[in-house]
Amino acid sequence: MLENIKTIFFDYDGTLHKSIRIYAPAFRKAYQYLVDNEFAEDRQWTDKEISYWLGFSSKDMWKEFMPDLDEDIRNKASKIIGKEMINQLSNNKAQLYDGAIDVLKYLKDKKYKLVFISNCGIYYKDMARKLFDLDDYFEELVCSEEYNHIPKYEIIEKIKNKYPSEMVIIGDRIQDIECGIKNKVNTIGCNYGYGSKDELINANYEISSIYDLMNIL
Repeated sequence: MLENIKTIFFDYDGTLHKSIRIYAPAFRKAYQYLVDNEFAEDRQWTDKEISYWLGFSSKDMWKEFMPDLDEDIRNKASKIIGKEMINQLSNNKAQLYDGAIDVLKYLKDKKYKLVFISNCGIYYKDMARKLFDLDDYFEELVCSEEYNHIPKYEIIEKIKNKYPSEMVIIGDRIQDIECGIKNKVNTIGCNYGYGSKDELINANYEISSIYDLMNIL
């Protein structure tokens, strides 16, 4: 059990939110645009393949996914993804993991300072905030667009001094574990999310359900 923790940084997609439900159709729509305009070869993508990109900032995703794509085309495809995800959110397609709100309420009641931190856009963050009443639980909601999509560990470097120094970072991807290592903060890896087993190998703790946090914190 982690003792003396006062501040908890929460990743969102793959940790609290089943984001593949809205990301997969958005990714496929953007890829179809690339196919239709002969910028990519036609192929079928599985949800598992698509889920690899969850947790990346938009900038890093395209840099790795299609590094040779013209920047203007890349930006158009990226906007298609963003617009379709917002459309999915607007149509109530978003879903949190079972127990996510129960656990957030439990942690808030125990007086932890909860901070939302995600490699997402501002509008996406604000939609999530409204859909799930996240202001009821989080001290602050932070997204990478507000910091020009710098790495997540650099964002935490910039904001962590606002909060009590006994901290833990919870997430499902290597970017979240990297946040902890580079900021000398404990980490909890969520193996029910979208990261591989190897991505979480350096986490201090690993959980198979968000409910497990009640036994650790």
